[in-house]
Amino acid sequence: MKYSNPVISGFHPDPSICRVGEDYYLVTSTFEYFPGVPIFHSRDLVHWRQLGHCLTNEQQLPLTGAGNSGGVYAPTLRYHNGWFYMTTTNLGGGGNFYVRAQQPEGPWSEPIFVDQGGIDPSILFDDDGRIYYQTACNGDEGEGIYQCEIDIATGSKLTKSRLIWRGTGGAAPEAPHLYKTNGMYYLMLAEGGTEYGHMVTIARSQEPYGPFEPYTNNPILSNRSMPTRIHATGHADLVEAEDGSWWAVCLGIRPVSYPMRHHLGRETFLAAVTWTEDGWPVIGEKGHIYPEMDGPNLPKVPWPARPVRDDFDAAVLGHDWNTLRNAKPGSWSLTEQPGSLVLRGNPDTLSSTAAPAFIGRRLSHFSADIAAALDYEPLQEGEEAGLAAYMNSKYHYELVVKRKDGQKKVVFRRTVGSLMVEQELDCEAGPLVLSIKARPEWLHFSVQQGESEAVELGSGETHLLSTEVAGGFTGVMIAMVATSPAGQGSPASFDWFDYKPLESF
Repeated sequence: MKYSNPVISGFHPDPSICRVGEDYYLVTSTFEYFPGVPIFHSRDLVHWRQLGHCLTNEQQLPLTGAGNSGGVYAPTLRYHNGWFYMTTTNLGGGGNFYVRAQQPEGPWSEPIFVDQGGIDPSILFDDDGRIYYQTACNGDEGEGIYQCEIDIATGSKLTKSRLIWRGTGGAAPEAPHLYKTNGMYYLMLAEGGTEYGHMVTIARSQEPYGPFEPYTNNPILSNRSMPTRIHATGHADLVEAEDGSWWAVCLGIRPVSYPMRHHLGRETFLAAVTWTEDGWPVIGEKGHIYPEMDGPNLPKVPWPARPVRDDFDAAVLGHDWNTLRNAKPGSWSLTEQPGSLVLRGNPDTLSSTAAPAFIGRRLSHFSADIAAALDYEPLQEGEEAGLAAYMNSKYHYELVVKRKDGQKKVVFRRTVGSLMVEQELDCEAGPLVLSIKARPEWLHFSVQQGESEAVELGSGETHLLSTEVAGGFTGVMIAMVATSPAGQGSPASFDWFDYKPLESF
């Protein structure tokens, strides 16, 4: 069976995977978005469906003060003795911690913190009962991978933290995962920085603290300087399938223009793992990942396609939806007007690093038609609501209905660094439809009032929302937004939201 990469498209970086019987589970990073750490399920490693999130309340995931690309970094997912464990870092929100659950859908426990510095934590449950905890850290012994043993019930350290490997010399050794197989300990990490020089390297030892012997043919994965659509591959995790085959998930990017720039974010890719005669794993085809590859010899289990339209008639928001940091009370509701999502703006805007009224989902396709029906009569000067394509607080496009100079207007705004440009159109009373046509190199913004034809108010280049321009570790989000300078704003009622992909991924 052939399959196409990525297996999870859009902003889903730093994947980590585990297997329980015939079921596979996977988590990814979320940074400043809430809920945190989506968890996915698959039966064939190719088709994935989201089950929920690991971090679903503010006690588990405080994000107040998290800046652009702050918050939750690089999770690791493991299963041991009937429990799932997810460990991650909340940068600026307590450091390294883990939560646990008996079912992947949750409920997940409150955070258990580990007093070890660094980021990208990982756990190995050894067969002798010891539990090893690794992070990427610049500690007392320099930069590299540090490890300690912990009490899994409390998170208490049972040993001091020790440097166990510095990597092969590439920049930013990170994303450690320690495995035990065939009586050997394998320590895999990412090096080269999470940009175009990203790679995966590995070393092994007979002891969990080393000394670790690097593989002479490192890296075991890298798409550096390759003539392919997929670049910056790294941050991998390994899993053994029920048929004995081995597989890796990793992050990668798909630039769409030259010079290379990507706006969907870092995505989740899959590749087979082969073992050399002398016992070393190699990811993909001689260490490379391609858009089409040979898939696992597992029964194909596709999940039902997600509906194009969300009518907001459920009791809770779907798993696709996220807020920007922890939403302020009263900023959104599914019950104020049943069958609609109501946003009420506050003084925070998209240009702040706070918590504007924001309900967004990932832009997961280069080409998609997106639209929302908005019923909104702004009563206060300056308050507004509408749709946004958001990369971070300094780079975003907005199509909003606004009260300006006492009049109702439709405004298209492009914020690119220190530059901001607006175009406006007079707006009639009553509901309207806002739309975004996403294409690989452009986003086109239109408004339809009543029975009239849709009018395109403006366009913005996707590369201006790319990581190479805007910086950071996330990807573009498409969001329903509202703001009100004077406090809680007039109700902005979204009757429905459409997301129609025009490609398979």
